[in-house]
Amino acid sequence: MDLRAGSFPNLGSFLMTNSQAKRPRHGGCHCGAVRFAAILPDNVVALSCNCSICAKAGFIHVITPGADFRIMHGEDMLTEYRFNTGTAKHYFCRQCGVEAFNVPRSHPDDWSVNLRCFDADAGLLPRFQEFDGANWEAHVATINPELAPDGANDA
Repeated sequence: MDLRAGSFPNLGSFLMTNSQAKRPRHGGCHCGAVRFAAILPDNVVALSCNCSICAKAGFIHVITPGADFRIMHGEDMLTEYRFNTGTAKHYFCRQCGVEAFNVPRSHPDDWSVNLRCFDADAGLLPRFQEFDGANWEAHVATINPELAPDGANDA
């Protein structure tokens, strides 16, 4: 599985001090075998989901554009798990079992990074938002309007 798309272009341009400026944030699994970087602003939405896997694992989603996420090392330590529709791709460290990130069903071109897996010095200021993932189909439009059922966005 090739999860990396290369290095970040113009990484230095993201190192501004404005709180809305994006800059690299790092993190990883518990044992450190898997490390990642995500380019994010200080202020992020952190989705607390009650679906069957997030509720049990304590995963808090920070959706990151696909182009702004990189696995820095440990790709060979990842194992993939899929359930239900098989759309979401959950990646776990084979050594410690931690899921630091996944490709979510709600945003298939992006990454969802577990807020709990960012390094302590990442400097993120999360705004928590509840998401009823247990009733995904009925509520997905609240986090991705593009996936609303046909006619749901009609005036």
